Amino acid sequence: MSVKDSIFLKNLRGEPCERTPIWVMRQAGRYLPEYQEVRKRYSFNELCRTPEAACEVTLQPIRRFGFDAAIMFSDILTPLEAMGAAFDFSQGGPKLERPVRTEAEIDALRTYEPREGTGFVAEAIALMKEGLGDTTPLIGFAGSPFTLATYLIEGGGSKDFATLKTMLYGRPDLLRKLMDKLTDQTLAYLRMQVEAGVDAVQLFDTWGGILHPVDYAAVVLPCVRRIMDGLADTGVPRIYFLKGSAPYLDLVTTLDVEALGLDWTMDMARSLPHLEGFAVQGNLDPLALFGPHDEIRRRALKICEAGKRAKGHVFNLGHGITPPTPIAAVETLVETVQGFRR
Repeated sequence: MSVKDSIFLKNLRGEPCERTPIWVMRQAGRYLPEYQEVRKRYSFNELCRTPEAACEVTLQPIRRFGFDAAIMFSDILTPLEAMGAAFDFSQGGPKLERPVRTEAEIDALRTYEPREGTGFVAEAIALMKEGLGDTTPLIGFAGSPFTLATYLIEGGGSKDFATLKTMLYGRPDLLRKLMDKLTDQTLAYLRMQVEAGVDAVQLFDTWGGILHPVDYAAVVLPCVRRIMDGLADTGVPRIYFLKGSAPYLDLVTTLDVEALGLDWTMDMARSLPHLEGFAVQGNLDPLALFGPHDEIRRRALKICEAGKRAKGHVFNLGHGITPPTPIAAVETLVETVQGFRR
């Protein structure tokens, strides 16, 4: 079987499959002891920029659990360093010494040819594809322009996004200028990943759901649309994951994408009538993996059963897996989903 015939890609294309594929967001990462061993030798930044190490970390969850797809190990902020915004990860969450808040600071961000500024990602993808062989597809990804903008403007994570929203309400022209620049760079970055060999791409919009739907439609959606339309000729499936997407279903379903990711706050069975024509991905609460194994099985099977009515269904968590997650819980989840028959 070739990668193109994998059940992951078949589900994204809406082709009949006997079972539901599974991968989980952040599956290459901190909950794995083998990942922690690699981290002893590299800082997080070094790990993202060292192709051999990023490849090793990408392959670890495939070896251990047999997920139906791999996602390349990187970070959504990776493309920003070459733009002139280098984040420091040494204090836990990402921190930017000089947040981007003025027109001059936005103008100072440079756009670049992706292989010039992030060529190490393309090198890592080549190694990952070689390591995965002909059966396991590789997912590339990027952060959405709006999510990237939140980190640039706030200088890191935020509880209320007050600085960003002040710009949105007071200087929307500045925010739009920043978003346009980030959109151009993100599209080029994802096209480079496709050229390097990824089999599907996912756009992560972690913070797009913090806006009123009118502002989402005006500020976020046009940039997402431009990226997805700009990838249409590549032939790879496109997944859009918007955390907190329930109020925006009438908007995200206007996008030209193959699949939409659902977070854990959405009931899949109730959401599917609004998602006709799209494959769906999701959507177990990541913290359900701390519950009893019988409860993990029950909830996973309920989602799989609902997913039977979708054009295609890829099982996933409703957000990234958390670092303390028990390995045995992940084993139970994978066994349950891969054992389900439609």
